[in-house]
Amino acid sequence: MSIRFTGRTRRVLVALVVAAGLAVGAGGCGGGGGDDERSEKSSSAPVGDDGSRPSTQEGQSDTPLAELKGSDGLLLQITSATRDSGGFVTVNGNLKNDGAKSVMVPGAVRGDETEVLQHGRSLGGATMVDPKGRKRYYVLRDTDGRPLTTTGISLIKAGESLAVFMQFPAPPADVTEVTFQLPTFAAATIQISG
Repeated sequence: MSIRFTGRTRRVLVALVVAAGLAVGAGGCGGGGGDDERSEKSSSAPVGDDGSRPSTQEGQSDTPLAELKGSDGLLLQITSATRDSGGFVTVNGNLKNDGAKSVMVPGAVRGDETEVLQHGRSLGGATMVDPKGRKRYYVLRDTDGRPLTTTGISLIKAGESLAVFMQFPAPPADVTEVTFQLPTFAAATIQISG
């Protein structure tokens, strides 16, 4: 019984640390930009996205770590996978529609966990696999069960790109290479930095 309690306690503490880190990060992102800055932000907002939106991450390279092809011309470019001091890994990328017409993002990308399904469209089905340690890492959830990932994704117009993020529990420090998987997309090996 104490082992189950300890495991639950750890998960709750990780979720609280992640939520606190996101709250502190969101508070630090505010600023008094001019009208030009506001118009840039609004023009990059996806249609129908009422969920969380990641900010541009510093230090991201122009060359993606991996490109995962999905159905109907969708392409997920992983731009960074960074190990944070809070004990989690943040994966950033761009979800692009390389097709000739608008595409609905498949519902399967949110996974099939009941708790995640209750919170609408997201990338909650993403996983990282440590092939050496034989361990699979799922997208973190907050205390209400919402996945810590971009949410509210539905339609992407032809040629549009949407910045996305996902947060996972961090694998052991010596693990620097994992396989990233998202339902309906091809899998890819990515490097974790930090």
